[in-house]
Amino acid sequence: MLRAGTLLALGGATATLTGCDPLGRGGQPAAAPDPLAPLVDEALALAAAHTDAAAAHPPLADRLTPIAEAHRAHAAELAGLIGAATPTPSASASPSPAGDPAAALVTLRTREQAGRQSATAACAGAPADRAALLASIVAARATHVEVLR
Repeated sequence: MLRAGTLLALGGATATLTGCDPLGRGGQPAAAPDPLAPLVDEALALAAAHTDAAAAHPPLADRLTPIAEAHRAHAAELAGLIGAATPTPSASASPSPAGDPAAALVTLRTREQAGRQSATAACAGAPADRAALLASIVAARATHVEVLR
């Protein structure tokens, strides 16, 4: 009886200890976000900026709409690569470019250049299975900069 009581006590203590995780992680540390996750957000933000500029400056729509679509496609490809949910277009966090269409193009070009730099940095440190997609995004953003001139 003493032996049964000891086993029961030890078994109960073990069960209590293994189930004691207030965060419900099962003793595993939280997984770090994928380093490409910010590029998904950046692609969506660029798409929204181009969409907003096209709405504010209808004569630029033929130029800006394909660029916005390319950014949405990049976001979807990146999300698939990192195993994230397919992103949905969201409202722009920045105000719509008002006023001069030339100023809107300068702003978009600056954002594309920054986006190209972040994609280049991600590509430089990426494993081979990710580098091809990232290099394609870098090339597309370089093209976008030229189209916006």
